[in-house]
Amino acid sequence: MEGAGEQPGPPPAAHLICDGDFVVLKREDVFKAVQVQRRKKITFEKQWFYLDNVIGHSYGTTFEVTNGGSLQPKKKKEEPTSETKEAGIDNRNIIDDGKSQKLTQDDIKALKDKGIKGEEIVQQLIENSTTFRDKTEFSQDKYIKKKKKKYEAVITVVKPSTRILSVMYYAREPGKINHMRYDTLAQMLTLGNIRAGNKMIVMETCAGLVLGAMMERMGGFGSIIQLYPGGGPVRAATTCFGFPKSFLNGLYEFPLNKVDSLLNGTFSSEMLSSEPKDSTSVEESNGIVEEKQTSEQGNEDNMAEGPESTLPEEPEKMEIVAEDPECKEPKERGSKKDYIQEKQRRQEEQRKRHLEAAALLNERNADGLIVASRFHPIPLLMSLLDFVSPSRPFVVYCQYKEPLLECYTKLRERGGVINLRLSETWLRNYQVLPDRSHPKLLMSGGGGYLLSGFTVAMDNLKADISFKPNTSTLESKKTEEPAAKKRKCPESDS
Repeated sequence: MEGAGEQPGPPPAAHLICDGDFVVLKREDVFKAVQVQRRKKITFEKQWFYLDNVIGHSYGTTFEVTNGGSLQPKKKKEEPTSETKEAGIDNRNIIDDGKSQKLTQDDIKALKDKGIKGEEIVQQLIENSTTFRDKTEFSQDKYIKKKKKKYEAVITVVKPSTRILSVMYYAREPGKINHMRYDTLAQMLTLGNIRAGNKMIVMETCAGLVLGAMMERMGGFGSIIQLYPGGGPVRAATTCFGFPKSFLNGLYEFPLNKVDSLLNGTFSSEMLSSEPKDSTSVEESNGIVEEKQTSEQGNEDNMAEGPESTLPEEPEKMEIVAEDPECKEPKERGSKKDYIQEKQRRQEEQRKRHLEAAALLNERNADGLIVASRFHPIPLLMSLLDFVSPSRPFVVYCQYKEPLLECYTKLRERGGVINLRLSETWLRNYQVLPDRSHPKLLMSGGGGYLLSGFTVAMDNLKADISFKPNTSTLESKKTEEPAAKKRKCPESDS
């Protein structure tokens, strides 16, 4: 009984930020995914800082950037209401001539150099504004919010989730996720019946965002088979989720160019024995190129791939620089041997995982299919539907509706599917504030299209085809029936 009383809530470590965790930095409506590392310089919204002081705090904590790039937890202070007590009736007499603010840019820069916090700078801007008290209460709130956003360096550290990462990618680089909006992703997960214990097949080229969303919803239970084109799967967004290793046990990968051999029954382990060397070398070379590219992009404050790819390299570089030049050659030779052994071990593991994925696909009892790629959906869907069990859902995403219309007609001709539906979600954000709630002026033009349906068994198709002449004779008999009825009508009248 005493032991039961000592466990009132979840362990605190699950809610605390640790070294090496993936987190999302939030400032207003701007997000950026990074990995927490000591003495790692982060650039976000034209500001640089270190995440050392973040470790040990809980997710959702708001920090303020201080001198030297250190983060300090911001104390919650009640905003004084005296600022907005004196307000005008309307803004008709306010002229925007740029002369209402007494402080110049040099004065504001001098305040920053002195180390004055953003709150004090905003307060001085309010006091030195000649038109602030003549503005309406709503205009004053808007003015204060605008100045706080500009001068207060406040950052919130949140835990990565499907919603946050999808909003981040769609706002900053939608081309990497094929312009898939976050509400469309939510519809895909719902229509695909993604849940724990499922055996799912996914083919996506959205930087791993769809795969990560499926893994998050399944919670580490079940299995996911990812089909990938090229040398290897791209999982940049999946890495940002920061899943534990147990989640990766049920994740399998299989090359897309070997699907036809599985369908024809000609697939064998020998087909993979010669390929891993080439494919892994391509993967590694691509990874090196991606690391170089993303490191450059990280300096320009791009997406999260930069910090992800360059993170493991930096400590190694620091160690190499600190070494003596005489000791470099033997250690480099040893590292090359270790690298070759590690490469061979990874190739063997990859080969085993490919064979396991092939065995799972050959069972042809998947619980669902998700397709969200930049390729045309018809050949993908026609080949992958054979691996799905009857009465299971499938969802296809495309940025444009024309390929899905072609896919719709092909599926109707092929058969084996029911409840086909082509849909597009309409999204508009609303501002919800006291006495001024209204839809926002700017809205998204489109978030993509979805084609969904359910699979059914096709065993009786041959029998239906063989009975076609009989059905035609039945139809001919049915057409003769009305003529016989017409003949009886005059006889009854006579």
